Amino acid sequence: MAAFTIVSNLKSRNLMSVCFNLNAKYTTPAVYQNERRIVRDWKNQRHYSTDEDPCLYDVVVVGGGIVGMATARELLNQHPTIKVALLEKEKKLALHQTGHNSGVIHAGIYYKPKSLKATLCVKGLHLMYKYCDSNNIPYKKCGKLIVATDKTECEQLDDLIDRGKKNNVPGMRVLEGHEIKKIEPNCKGVRAIWSPHTGIINYAQVTESMGLEFEDLGGDIHLNFKVTGFRTNKSSNSESERAQYPLEIVGNKKCVKTRYAVVCAGLYSDKLAVMTGCKRSPKIVPIRGEYMLLNDKKVNLVSRNIYPVPNPKYPFLGVHFTPRMDGSVWLGPNAVLAFKREGYRWMDFSIVDFIGTVTYPGFIKLAAKNAKFGMQEMVKSIYFKKQVDDLRKFIPDVTVNDVKRGPAGVRAQALDSKGNLVDDFVFDLNEKTEVGKRVLHCRNAPSPGATSSLAIAELIVQRLNEQFNLCML
Repeated sequence: MAAFTIVSNLKSRNLMSVCFNLNAKYTTPAVYQNERRIVRDWKNQRHYSTDEDPCLYDVVVVGGGIVGMATARELLNQHPTIKVALLEKEKKLALHQTGHNSGVIHAGIYYKPKSLKATLCVKGLHLMYKYCDSNNIPYKKCGKLIVATDKTECEQLDDLIDRGKKNNVPGMRVLEGHEIKKIEPNCKGVRAIWSPHTGIINYAQVTESMGLEFEDLGGDIHLNFKVTGFRTNKSSNSESERAQYPLEIVGNKKCVKTRYAVVCAGLYSDKLAVMTGCKRSPKIVPIRGEYMLLNDKKVNLVSRNIYPVPNPKYPFLGVHFTPRMDGSVWLGPNAVLAFKREGYRWMDFSIVDFIGTVTYPGFIKLAAKNAKFGMQEMVKSIYFKKQVDDLRKFIPDVTVNDVKRGPAGVRAQALDSKGNLVDDFVFDLNEKTEVGKRVLHCRNAPSPGATSSLAIAELIVQRLNEQFNLCML
């Protein structure tokens, strides 16, 4: 039946939607979510600051990926009476890192014990499954094999086993070679770690669900809002309003006023941090990961995630097999420098981004230390037979004729000035200026950031509570 929606905007944050349906109710969750998207689209056509309808908030979240969206949602879960908005520069949520990753729910095996990455990943895994169950979001708990193919890798596997135990990874166990085929019949290996609680999911769908929930809690989402600066509020006509909402966040012909802000801007986290007076380091270096796709006739070769034992000589993990929710199987990725922060193809180029990267002292040192690895990855990008050779160590039946080029994602790799990959979370705030002391930056939320997003959100809101005393608002 047709549904007719009349929407009217109520001052600042409230949204009223009166829906007339011939059945007098929504028939499915999908119909309800579609109506909520209609409401959001309507809001973003006109819901920006004007003298009659100023955008005044207690907290503004910058960044509409899964970490930013989870943080905005958690703010209203903990503080239901405050006014919160989320700003996203694109026309939809989760368009970049969140929407381009492999969609794996990680269990926390790889990460250094007692690190935030390890703690938040294991906690985030449980929170993610609970959230999906509560919101009818599909996932598959297909598990993951980390496979050692020789004696040297078996020794390195022992270190991963120890890490997994210390990180309290659920259900993890060790398999000998003959046991691997009981889990994945086409997989070859000497020993392996089996992680039954590793899963796959569509993180863009999770982010969209969080966005709808956030709006239902009273939050505002402003799409097509590219932040160009932070400044002291001098535009309000009322002195009391300037005092109450001292921070302005500026976009192209758009502006919102707020008490405080938190920035979860992924690939642009360093640039926005510098806008409020924070240091240049750590800098975000965009690393593109290019995947291949297993041909439809061969997808039955793989039903689980199959990962390598990481080589400690190299800065990135290596190629692996990843089943997807749509039934496809991704193979890869490699790791090559992107010439643009959102450079998903070789031809995507930004002179500003490129020069900013190659002149950064940390990148120069990293490139010098890993020149051989970098060249190998570039060769794999051009001749993907090289990647297939690596994959055949695990699934010998895969040939170059069974694969084709697939999608790519860009990773926001934080890099310090000494050329070290920043491997854990970094928060930053400039206490020295009136603007800077009101903006908390999440400058690095490394993989497994999507898995950990709900746990990261709890951590960020805890930091906000401590820094800004939100309970007093």
